[in-house]
Amino acid sequence: MRLLADEHILYVKTRKYHWNVVGELFHSLHNLFEEQYTVLAARIDAIAERIRALGPPAIGTMQEFRQHTTLAEATEVYPDAVTMVANLVTDHETVIRNLRQDLRACDEEYDDMGTSDFLTELMETHEEMAWMLRAFLQERP
Repeated sequence: MRLLADEHILYVKTRKYHWNVVGELFHSLHNLFEEQYTVLAARIDAIAERIRALGPPAIGTMQEFRQHTTLAEATEVYPDAVTMVANLVTDHETVIRNLRQDLRACDEEYDDMGTSDFLTELMETHEEMAWMLRAFLQERP
């Protein structure tokens, strides 16, 4: 449930930043954020379906997402563009660390290669998103 909650919170934050980015970086970040939240939306659906395939119901309310997430929401905060990117990098890195723990559990505790493959692909997606965001930050002085 944590993974689904984290993905949803990250999706909402990325979409919020997409809507609210301003300044000289608007165009490039507006497009980058849209690309990323579109991918996250598809991943959220895949995660929920994987949860259902394994048996339990998938959480689906904002209250449930907030209850299970390890990420902080960006409520009533509208940071500058560079801070938006840095915040998203931090969130992606948190998700990546959590996925690495989950991958170890899939191997050591559950012997679940199907979920392990699924999580590996998801981790690689987050690694790429974090890389794109970090590359953007490296351009800044």
